[in-house]
Amino acid sequence: MEFKDNKSIALQIADNLSEKIIEGNIQIEGRIPSVRELAAEMGVNPNTIMRSYAELQNKNIISNQRGIGYFVNKDAKKIIMEGRRNEFFAHNLPELVRQMDLLDISYEELKASIHSLQNNHTGKAGAN
Repeated sequence: MEFKDNKSIALQIADNLSEKIIEGNIQIEGRIPSVRELAAEMGVNPNTIMRSYAELQNKNIISNQRGIGYFVNKDAKKIIMEGRRNEFFAHNLPELVRQMDLLDISYEELKASIHSLQNNHTGKAGAN
């Protein structure tokens, strides 16, 4: 994983794990790697992973079963999706609209570009 400067590494790792849950690469109610396992895999200090896991626990995405490990909670995907949707509508969409206004991009141009991206990238043509 390549880390960016705009967000703490712990939060980037938490986001990465959340994305893997959404994509189904980490199973609901499945065990996630131990702190030491993930720290070794990502090449970071175990304390950083602990902060990532604490963030996910605070959001009720994972829970710790003492002596067994960390597990994905059954409502994790719903919680993650709701949080990301809220983030999109609160921050990303207003910035997109600002950029559209600044660059004089019409809704029709944006819609056509979105449909083209969906056709080429995800195969979800016509998704609203």
